[in-house]
Amino acid sequence: MTDSRSKLAASSPERRRGMLSHFARRMLGDVGAVFLVSMIVILGFAALAALVPVSVAAVSSRLLDVTAHNFGWLYLFVTSGFACFAIFLAVSRFGTIRFGPDHEPPEFSYTAWLGMIFSAGMGVGLVFWGVAEPLTHFNEPPLGIGTPRSFEAAQTGMRYSFFHWGIHQWANFAIVGLSIAYVRFRHNSRGLISETFRPLIGSGVDGTWGKAIDILTVVSTVFGVATTLGLGALQLNSGVVRFLDVDYGYSTQLAIILGLGLVFLVTAVTPLEKGIRYVSNANMAIAAALLVAVAVLGPTSFIFGVLTQTLGEYLGNIVEMSLVTSPYSGGQWVEQWTMFYWAWGLSWAPFVGSFIARISRGRTIREFVLGVMIVPVALSMLWFSVFGGSAVYFELFKQAGIADAVANEAPSGLYVLLDQLPASRMLVAGTVLLVAMFVMTSANSATFILGMFTSKGVLNPTRFVRVFWGVMILVLAAALLFSGGLGGLQTISIITAFPFMLLMILIAFSLYRDLSKEFAIRDESARVLNARIEQFFLREPEREAAREAEEEVHPTAPEADMPDPKSDPTQGISR
Repeated sequence: MTDSRSKLAASSPERRRGMLSHFARRMLGDVGAVFLVSMIVILGFAALAALVPVSVAAVSSRLLDVTAHNFGWLYLFVTSGFACFAIFLAVSRFGTIRFGPDHEPPEFSYTAWLGMIFSAGMGVGLVFWGVAEPLTHFNEPPLGIGTPRSFEAAQTGMRYSFFHWGIHQWANFAIVGLSIAYVRFRHNSRGLISETFRPLIGSGVDGTWGKAIDILTVVSTVFGVATTLGLGALQLNSGVVRFLDVDYGYSTQLAIILGLGLVFLVTAVTPLEKGIRYVSNANMAIAAALLVAVAVLGPTSFIFGVLTQTLGEYLGNIVEMSLVTSPYSGGQWVEQWTMFYWAWGLSWAPFVGSFIARISRGRTIREFVLGVMIVPVALSMLWFSVFGGSAVYFELFKQAGIADAVANEAPSGLYVLLDQLPASRMLVAGTVLLVAMFVMTSANSATFILGMFTSKGVLNPTRFVRVFWGVMILVLAAALLFSGGLGGLQTISIITAFPFMLLMILIAFSLYRDLSKEFAIRDESARVLNARIEQFFLREPEREAAREAEEEVHPTAPEADMPDPKSDPTQGISR
């Protein structure tokens, strides 16, 4: 009896450890170093930003200065290169490659596929900057082009808004999406960023190098999504003050983040999660309704005149805008705007690219590039023409005060514009609802992708892992707003995107190498097959004639005895 009791007592700690291990595996799934290291890095930064915000802001500003001064040109050059590379893949013979078996039909209809692409990469950013960017450029013309608040400043601001939301922005998403879709559906590999490096580092993907790549991907993605959540909180704060007696400040923004987080947690742990697809569709319906309402109730003719002229200026100046760095004046406009947009797009590329890859099975590379870089860009230009163009019209011809509102509080410009239209209160309420829903669907989708990245590429990460990354995004967004507000969000985006930009250069090279290898194998197989078919149908006399003809063109050298080195004095002399 004593022996059995002692054995039971000795086994109790082991049993507890076993039960704890089983519980952890059930909650977390198959996570490893990528999950743990990413968690430590993000929590560490959030803690520093909360405890010593002034120091974090100062260090971040210093890192931004170093990055912009030494590598600002690289952001512009690389992003332009990605756009050219994606277009090259579409128009070359690589464009015929299908994500999956050669004759597999697409998983989703063309209309549904385009709708999901647009909702994945748009949303909060379009609503936030649709009025704020053109009017900010109207107040402070880009690169000093034109007089502030002039007709020239208005047109320049619209042109750069088109540029920042044009093909360059979507090229980042396209490169990552192409690479993941190719390795996932063409090679049946895991949907991880590290898998795209297998043509370069081989089995190193399964070791330390692969884990380092995935950790960097996770950290960059979390910062990018947290930046978007922060922008959403600013936009919601500006709208809520019109309905409730609250201030525009950090305390209200923190309450908004906590409220969104609570709703997200509820949807993540209950069957309501299944309805998030319908919420995404509702987003698009509300956005379309708002777009049509402003276009019809606003200066319709002026809007489409702006769209036509700005599109022409965008196409005519795209090369110059892509590579301008203002090295002579030493100004910071490119750093504050173009570099921020490209960095923000780079940090979102793993999330958006992975999502687009997931829904693109059965599409060809040509379809993919056209769907990702043409349709969303056209819709973005329409959005800026409607909202930015309307704001410019009311400011130039009605002195509506929208420019002053943007100068004082960037998100408020949209609501001041809506005040100029009939049923403005209903439009403002719809806009607040739209932003909240966009933030929710983006967070839900992002946590799914982050869960996949940190669970070794499983298609269905556990609910707990998804909730955990949702909490991490909320905590980081709150910390970034506390340490620097909008400027802090922009600064961190540029800094954290830099290492991932370097990874994306290698991703593009690896993709090209993989595609070239596939076509080399395909060409060799076709050559061998044609040779065998030709030989099969030739008669024996024809085969003999073909061999004789080949012998005449490339005669075989006759066997000859090698000369004796002793009799040939030139043998053994090095040249």
